Amino acid sequence: MIYSLDKLNEMAEGDMDFINSVVSVFLEEVPEDLGLLEKAIESRVYEPTYQLAHKIKPNVDLLGMEQTRAAAFEIESLGKQQGDFNKIEEVFKTLKIDVLQVVTELKNDFSL
Repeated sequence: MIYSLDKLNEMAEGDMDFINSVVSVFLEEVPEDLGLLEKAIESRVYEPTYQLAHKIKPNVDLLGMEQTRAAAFEIESLGKQQGDFNKIEEVFKTLKIDVLQVVTELKNDFSL
């Protein structure tokens, strides 16, 4: 398991409805944003690349996905600095694998 509910549990203070809501929003928004990010990277367009990476970052951070947060931050930074798209593509591979794995795990763990 590459996610942790520690931060979310601390924020929720035992409110399972809140936790379920955050998980549901993650499952709805992050895969969609990931697809849009992939298209922006394939098109080699900097602005949506860094904007979408920036949008994904707090969602994965909330679920304690440190490696994934770091990857999103690196993509965001490279996009903002108009860095090397080959490097962005390389880092995106890790981000995508992690997000897709967590989506599957969350669906199983929360019976969604």
